[in-house]
Amino acid sequence: MASRFLSTTTLIRPPTNLNNSPTFLTARVGVRKASLSVRAVSDSSQGSVDGTVYKGVYGPWTVESSDVKEVILYRSGLVTAAASFVAASSAAFLPENSWLSETIKQNHDLFYLVGAGGLGLSLFLIHIYVTEIKRTLQALWALGVVGSFAAYAALARPASDNLVHYVVDHPNAVWFVGPLFAALTGLVFKEGLCYGKLEAGLLTFIIPSLLLGHLSGLMNDEAKLVLLGTWMTLFLVFAGRKFTQPIKDDIGDKSVFMFMALPEDEKKAVVAKLEQENSGSGHKYPLLAQNPRLAPYPPCSTKYLFEAR
Repeated sequence: MASRFLSTTTLIRPPTNLNNSPTFLTARVGVRKASLSVRAVSDSSQGSVDGTVYKGVYGPWTVESSDVKEVILYRSGLVTAAASFVAASSAAFLPENSWLSETIKQNHDLFYLVGAGGLGLSLFLIHIYVTEIKRTLQALWALGVVGSFAAYAALARPASDNLVHYVVDHPNAVWFVGPLFAALTGLVFKEGLCYGKLEAGLLTFIIPSLLLGHLSGLMNDEAKLVLLGTWMTLFLVFAGRKFTQPIKDDIGDKSVFMFMALPEDEKKAVVAKLEQENSGSGHKYPLLAQNPRLAPYPPCSTKYLFEAR
């Protein structure tokens, strides 16, 4: 969702008594071909899937059907990545010559490709207020994909091996695929920071520890298997628990993304209005009118940088 702004979104300035007002004015901002059109709508919950209006930093917002679809796609991408990783990694715990182990090993690269695609989908739809952080995660994913193809074409294929086997047997190949897992680490770090998810927080340390241990050669096979098994379990728990969260959690404060989609002059006008309205409440933002980029992003759990999706 954060990767694109809906073709029609709603930027709402709440009235003085929002809870007591039956209707309030909504400005609909439509972005099409770099032109902005504004029209008034009398009911802010129009298009909402449940009629609930949430209070955001820049005004009330609602969950629309398009939001629900994107949240489901985001979570489905995580499930795809987790299921593919677990399926591929399970071969390490199966009897060496069993038919199931051999079948999985023969399809390791397919699992890798599907899992990378699922992760890419989630990173495409992820909601992070700070655009630079989001773009960095996406760039790491893209670099990892390019590196994976390069390693396969230049190293694994000439050796008559598949990519996953080659990386396992040649630790230096982690340099090629590492950025992909760095992107995954960034995603679980964000989820752990915003929601206090224990499994996500543990994955933030387990993923780089296993990869760096393999790359450096400082970790023995027994330790690698322990970390791999833990990674598999936590990844499944993490992906599965995403579907227990309310849809709105994975949207974040929608008003922030509406604000960021506005032209700079309109951002300044909105911020100036917020300063004016808050001037008597003690919540002042003296620099906002000069630099809307300093606008107060709402916190997730402990910081102002992220929001789930």
